Amino acid sequence: MCDRLQEINGFHTRYFAVCRISHFVYDQSMDAEFADHFLTQAAAAIAEPARARMLCSLMDGAARTGTELAAIAEVGASTTSVHLAKLKQQNLIKVQAQGRHRYYSIAEPRVAAALEALMVLGGSRPKPFVPTTPPRLRMARTCYDHMAGTLAVALHDKLFEAGWLQLRLGREDDYELTTDGERQLAALGIDTQDLRRRRRRFACACLDWSERRPHLGGAAGAALLELVLRLKWANKDLDGRGLRFTSRGREALAKHFGVPAKT
Repeated sequence: MCDRLQEINGFHTRYFAVCRISHFVYDQSMDAEFADHFLTQAAAAIAEPARARMLCSLMDGAARTGTELAAIAEVGASTTSVHLAKLKQQNLIKVQAQGRHRYYSIAEPRVAAALEALMVLGGSRPKPFVPTTPPRLRMARTCYDHMAGTLAVALHDKLFEAGWLQLRLGREDDYELTTDGERQLAALGIDTQDLRRRRRRFACACLDWSERRPHLGGAAGAALLELVLRLKWANKDLDGRGLRFTSRGREALAKHFGVPAKT
């Protein structure tokens, strides 16, 4: 009984997020006709079975390609394109181009909260993303000139949690260092002013192809890889992209960045 009450209370807490999809906030002074139109449009986008399956599959936070979403929704490529365009039009998903691929993910946390509330009513839970990358490469590897893999994604998240990184105003995938972040990286021997003088993005989100979540790219990401290799926290495979972190390196990640040694 207590569990059921907690579930109901949790649903009520999340329910109001349904009225905040697409950067929309409802209040009593809003024209009722406009509110009705918005609600029916958003509901129609979610209610179509193939689109609903796509949205549910993205609820684990991992991005997926159109090909993967087509397989999940059990529809053809052209139909998938139409569905994805509809979801994007309603600001339910966002798309990120990475090399030759386009990856789709939930647009923002408010959308995820609204979908979760609806899924509570339906009694369903999304299936987690299962990567097929070989374990050694999934853990740590290079992505061009910066780090990728499980450790790199964890490092990216910890830089935000620690308040070293923040989103650049008006640029969804661009980052900037906070004052604390500047000081902490300088203490590790990284010259951030020199990085800014380089003709490239300073810090940005780079979608990790095994984790389907962002790791840190740009000049700052490259500087962190240089630091890791210079201090011999990790060694590069001679014949591939793999990175092998030493026990000392894992301890250093935990000490300086808060990345758990057993990630």
